[in-house]
Order: sequence, then C-alpha cells, then structure tokens
Amino acid sequence: MSTPPPLTSRLKDALGSLSARLLVAFLLPTLLFLALTGTAVYALARSILEEELGTSLSAIAAATASQVSGERMLTIEPGDDTSGTRTWRNLVRLLTEVRDSSGVRRLYVVDTQGRVRADVGGNLPVGTEVPELARDRLELSRVFSGERAASQVLFLGSDGRFYKTGYAPVRREGQVVGAVAVEGSAAFFGPLARLSRSFAAASGVALGVLGLVAILTARGLARPLRRLMASALRIGRGDLTTPVPPEPTQEIGVLARELEVMRGALESRDRQLKLMLAGVAHEVRNPLGGISLFSGILAEDLKAGAHAEATGHVVRIQHEVEYLQRIVEDFLAFAREQPLSRSPVAAPDLLTEASVLLAADAAAREVTVEVVAEPAVLEADGSLLTAALVNMVKNAVQASPPGGKVRVTGRGEGLGYTIRVEDSGPGVPETERERIFEPFFTTREKGTGLGLPLSRKIARAHGGDLRLVPHPGTTTFELTLPLVPVPERP
Repeated sequence: MSTPPPLTSRLKDALGSLSARLLVAFLLPTLLFLALTGTAVYALARSILEEELGTSLSAIAAATASQVSGERMLTIEPGDDTSGTRTWRNLVRLLTEVRDSSGVRRLYVVDTQGRVRADVGGNLPVGTEVPELARDRLELSRVFSGERAASQVLFLGSDGRFYKTGYAPVRREGQVVGAVAVEGSAAFFGPLARLSRSFAAASGVALGVLGLVAILTARGLARPLRRLMASALRIGRGDLTTPVPPEPTQEIGVLARELEVMRGALESRDRQLKLMLAGVAHEVRNPLGGISLFSGILAEDLKAGAHAEATGHVVRIQHEVEYLQRIVEDFLAFAREQPLSRSPVAAPDLLTEASVLLAADAAAREVTVEVVAEPAVLEADGSLLTAALVNMVKNAVQASPPGGKVRVTGRGEGLGYTIRVEDSGPGVPETERERIFEPFFTTREKGTGLGLPLSRKIARAHGGDLRLVPHPGTTTFELTLPLVPVPERP
C-alpha cells in the first residue's frame, strides 16, 4: 500500500499550480486595495463628519452664548438651583429651549474656574466642577481667550453612544467670564457603520467574482498548457510521430506551433540518423567482408610460402581499408554540425580551386573541366563551400564519358550567386531524381551516397540551396548562395 504524500508536499504542489497562483495574483492585490481604500474612506468620512459636528455644536454654543448675560450669569451662586431664583430659572429656560430646538443632549454654562452656573441635561448642582472639562483643557484655554472650539476626541456616554462637545465664550463688557458647552451625539456613526458594512459586503462580492474569474481563467490557460505538457512529455519519452495539436490562443498557439516544428525536426533527424546508421552498416559490411576474405587468403598464402600472391592480397586489403576510411570520413562530415566561419570569399577562386583539386581525377578519365565565373564576393565559409563544390564536380567527372566535358559556371542573379555544374553524362533517371539527395543513396558500386546530401547541407547552412535541373542531353546541378550587399558610394 503506497503512502500518501505529506500535507506540506500537497500544499506546496497546490500553491505552485497555475490556478492557485492566478487566484493569489487576482485576489491579494484586490484585497489589499479594497482594505486600504475602505480604511482610508472610512477614516476620511469620520474625520469630515467629526469636524462638521464640532463646527455645528460650537455654532450652537456661540448662538446660545450671545443670549446669555455674563453679568447675570456671575450672580448665580450655589443654592440658587435649590431655591429657584429668577436669574437661574431664566438661564435654564434658555438652555432648555435651545436643547429642545437643536436636538442636542446637554447644555451647560460654566465660569472661568469650570464651576457650573446652569446645567440642562447633566443636572449638576450650581457650583460643582464639571469633570469632563479636564479632558478638554486645551480647547477651553482657546475658548477663555475668546475663540470658539470643539473637543478633539469623541467620548462615550453612559448610553453607549459617542458624543462631542462644542464651546463658545460668554462675555461681560468684552471680557470672557465663562463658557457655554453643548454636547451632541455623533449620530453619523450609525449610517457610517452601515456604509462600512455595505462596502465590506460589496468587497466580498467583488472578491468572489474575481476569484471565479481567476479560476475560470486559470482553467482556460491550464487546459492547453496541460496538452502542451503532455506533448512535451511524449517527445521526451521518444514518441516523435504523434503531432502536437494546435491551440486557439495566440500565445499558446505560437508555443504549440514551435513545439510541433521542433518535434518534426527531431523526427526528421531521428529518421535521418536511423537511415545513416543503416547506410553505414551496409557500406561498412562490404569492405569488412573483403578485408576478412583477403586476410584469410593472405594467411594461407604466407603459410604455403606463396609470397608473390600475398603481395596482391595486401594491396586489395589496403584498397578496402582506404574505402572504409572514406566512408567514415564522409559520414563524420555529414553528421557533424560544423559552425560556419564566414569571411569574404571571391567566387571565381572557389570554382577554380575545386577544379584544380579534381584535375588528376579528370585527367585519368580524360575529362575536360572548364570554369567560367563572374566576379562576386560571397560571405561564406570557404573550406566548406570548396568541399561542396568538389563533391559536385567529382560527381560530374565520374558521370562523364571518356573525352567528355564538365562545365562549371558562376554568375550573379538578382541578390544571389548561382553556381552550375554541367556534364554530358547519361543523366539521372526520373525515378531517382527525388532520392539523389538522400543520405547513402547511390547508383555507383563504390559510392557512399553522402556527397550530394553533404553539399546541399552546406548550401542551406549558408542560406542557399542545391537542386538538380535536368536538361536534354546534360545534367546540371545548381548551387545558389546569397550575395554580400555592396555599400552605396556617397
């Protein structure tokens, strides 16, 4: 029975998935934005409403203070509330009317020592010090200097609500002798709390919608990515025949197409490698068989003392070894991915050098090689292009009858340079024209079948191509190469 993976491993895999990452990428910034925005809006709205409440309360206090006679207020003494003096009753009546008309909770009048002269809503006796004034000492100092002011902080009343106090000075002959205090409820906290709850609910809905969008987006991205992952795993396991399915999404579609191109290239290379291995095995088998045969005969002749015959067998063995060496060299030259070492090369020099290298072979077959090349400069790897031209001219020399002619021409055509190798041999049969560029395909007994494929590979590495152009009575191979652009004269 298999042991399930630990919880930490499962959590790591879940958090590492595309869905989880998109979910975090969608929700985390949004959550932070909503939280910061909600907090900032709440704090700003509370600050504005608090300031507005303080301004309103201090305005009520100022309006009330303008109706209070400072001189009469100072005549109110402790006990007047018990005896109900006329001055005290008139002041209480004024405060009561203001409280009832404005809807505030409490109004009271104090002297500069903070002692109560009249209190409506708090019912403190005359002459009692108001404990709440200790909290607003800074504001009272401004009021006693002749300004209006409101408490900076809210305080919690016995009913569980928040309150604020506004103050205004009471004057007598221009001198501040007391203050009117107005306590009002911060009733805006109810709507503000409802607004906060509504914002939180809307934020929750928005997060839910974004979470759903993130999940759907992640699934929409994950499905084609999983298909691409499955295709990549198949390719990694060696399945190069199953094509990569196309994808409708633009970016993922490009990735799918490139993966399909890679799969096709790998399949082609794998097929080519298998073909080359089969060709090498086939080509190597013949010289190895000859070496084994003649070495056995050589051993028998040496044992019998027939040294004259042994010399001929050694020569045959050497020929087979040379052929085997040529097979290995051609195979390595074709299979090796050689980086191009580009430099400016004169095209006529390439054609002349290839013809000179094959002069001995052409003379042995009594074949004339004619070179006609227009001046041009190629940005190319000279040694590799020479090898490609040698293969082409060598094939033409071997295909030409004794006394024949091989014509090698080069001329600029548009933005390219075309090299043609023509011979008057029997030509390539139509059934074999599509196969002559396949590795190891040859119609000669001692040919490796790698000359033309290697030449085409070199041409394409330079941005050109090699093709067969059949004409009646001649066989022509065309190798095209891009020309170096000539800079314009100023």
